[in-house]
This record gives sequence, structure tokens and C-alpha cells, in this order.
Amino acid sequence: MSSAIEGNDKDITNLPGVGSKTAEKLEKAGFGDLLSIAVCTVGEMSDQGGVSDRVAREIIQAAREMLDMGFQSGTEILEKRNDVAKISLGCSHIDNMMDGGFETGSITECFGQYGSGKTQLALMLAVSAQQDYPGSTVVYIDTENTFRPERVVDFAKGQGLDPDEILKNIKVARAYNSDHQMLLSEKVEEIIKEGNDVKLVVVDSLTAHFRAEFVGRGTLARRQQKLNKHMHTLALIADKHNLCVYVTNQVMAKPDQFFGDPTEAIGGNIVGHASTYRIYLRRGRKGTRVAKLIDSPNLPDDECVFMITSDGIDDA
Repeated sequence: MSSAIEGNDKDITNLPGVGSKTAEKLEKAGFGDLLSIAVCTVGEMSDQGGVSDRVAREIIQAAREMLDMGFQSGTEILEKRNDVAKISLGCSHIDNMMDGGFETGSITECFGQYGSGKTQLALMLAVSAQQDYPGSTVVYIDTENTFRPERVVDFAKGQGLDPDEILKNIKVARAYNSDHQMLLSEKVEEIIKEGNDVKLVVVDSLTAHFRAEFVGRGTLARRQQKLNKHMHTLALIADKHNLCVYVTNQVMAKPDQFFGDPTEAIGGNIVGHASTYRIYLRRGRKGTRVAKLIDSPNLPDDECVFMITSDGIDDA
């Protein structure tokens, strides 16, 4: 992890202008550690933390200095990449395509038409995360009422795990609108502070509420602004706590594309740039599914074929 994350436990009362009362207000507003303060804006701290712009600017600057948020050499970054963990899906085709599994400290987006397997991968990951990291916790934000504990039981039994133990360590919340969805993503911090070792955060699906609530071109800018903030929160959680964020996404057909596959993910460049890895899922022949890695900072474009069975995700 970065030095910023290692310095995360330093007491915020060491910052200039932060006494016990101010620290209490900041913690209630979600600024309970140096990193959350260092990466916020003056406006955010002023509005949510109840301090003046001048005080907010001093607090933020001091936090950034304490965390030494300057440049680092490529060698240092390479060494810190050793802290990155992988969650294996148990399907060698997908695991090989992802160089060992789904990476912590990043966001992986899977998009595709309905029935392409997005939710099945999410449920399987919730089981696999606990298999790879026993005792860990999974946070599952369900926006379309698709979480099925019965399916988790099937996957757990298929992996030889105790279904009751697996389900007990999955914290599920149903999001009823986009604001509720964003609030739930911010509450992941509280779950971690309660002593839970969160290794995976699932948002299934990412854009359903945003797509339903913001209709028409006139609302596009506001929708993208909120979506950008939501993705920023997820990215910060992933980086700060070295956990994997897996989001599913809906698709639409590009009307101006006459050749090739017209399928395009919802959310545009906002979601595309914020996601570290992007996987396009589609149906294949004879009940198979095709996963195509279309964007990655360190892996080549690739695709593989897999099958969704009664007790897991298997090679085809």
C-alpha cells in the first residue's frame, strides 16, 4: 500500500485547528482519518464538516503534508504492488485471463445484456472471496433485487464450504434509489471500522437507478456528475482498504453502428475511465458464456469461454 494508506491511522487531532469537538464533527461527516481528509476538497469539508473555508484549507494541507502525498519512484510503486491480492473465481479460463483473479485495490466492471451472467459472477465472487480469505466479509449492494441466498448456498456447497458461514459473512443491503445507493457505498467505511475484514464490495447493478431516475438529455449532466461521485467513492474505498470492488452494468445498443456488435455499456466515459478492468459478457453457443477483457492497465485484451452450472462457474 502507499504511504498515504500506511499513515491512515494517525490521530486527526494532531492536525492544526482540530480539537476534540472538531474531530468529532469531522468523524461524523466521514472524515475520521488523515487519508479521507487529504483527498477531499475544501468545499466538501466546509459543507459537511461544519468548518470555515480557511480552517478546512489548513486542515487539508496539513493532512497532505503528514501523509507525504508527493511523487514516488516506479521502483517504489512496483514494490507496493506486492500488497495487491487476487480473488480467484475457481474458473481457470477467467482466472488466467485476469492473471490470477479479480484484483484488490481496483474496480472491475462487468457489463452485458440480461442473462449474460453478471449477477452469477457476483454471487460466485462473494463465495470465492471467503474461500481465498477465510473470515473475510463481503458487502453486497443490491439495486435490482437479484441477490439470491439460495444460489450462494449452491455455490458454497459446490466449493465444499459451509453455506451458513458463507451467508453470515455477506452483508446485503437493498438500494431503493441512486441517493440510497451512494449512501450505502459510503457506509462501507463504517463496516470496516467495526472490525470487519472486507475483501469484496459488490454493486449489482451500478447504473440501474441512475438510468431510471435521470431520463432525457436535459438530465444527462446531472446524472453523470452523481455517477462520477459514486465511482470516486468506490475507487477510494478500494485503494484505501486494498479491497476488490466488482460492479455490474447494464447496456444499450448504439443506433448509429451498422457493423459489428452495437452493444455499449451505460455510463459512458465516466464509468469507463473509473473502472480499472472492464469485462464484456455475452451468451455463447450451447449454453456457454463469453467473457471478453476489453480494458486493463496491465493485461492484454483477451476473451474466454465459461459455463454457469448448478454449483459454480466452470471452464467450457
